[in-house]
Amino acid sequence: MDEVERIERAMIAIRRRQTRRTLGAGEPSGQAFDVLDVVEDAAEPTVSTVASALAVDQPRASKLVATAVAGGLLRRVADQADGRRSLLELTEAGKALVEQAHLRRRGAFDRAMTGWSARERDEFARLLGRFVDGLDGPPGAD
Repeated sequence: MDEVERIERAMIAIRRRQTRRTLGAGEPSGQAFDVLDVVEDAAEPTVSTVASALAVDQPRASKLVATAVAGGLLRRVADQADGRRSLLELTEAGKALVEQAHLRRRGAFDRAMTGWSARERDEFARLLGRFVDGLDGPPGAD
């Protein structure tokens, strides 16, 4: 098996573990939780931002956002630069849920790298970042 096949298998295994993750009873998971990650990371998060980041259509993104708003995890706020547009913002409950997820993820990553030296962790972080940056391919590769 060559390196690319080994990487593919590892990425599939990671995806399966993410799909099975549980955040707790009654808490969102899958795309419903991914909305919170998108809002946390975006400079000016909107429903369109969510749709693009999750590769879903606008109606699906609207439904996911509406569910998070109804659940008290997000709120819509008027864009001060363009009153016709609403921005999305994590509520305190949404921020707490995302922070709990960060702690769980980091704990899982830390356990997976038990016994790794600081140099190995640093090299892995560097290479993984480079790999992720390359997933979209070089500019103009589409």
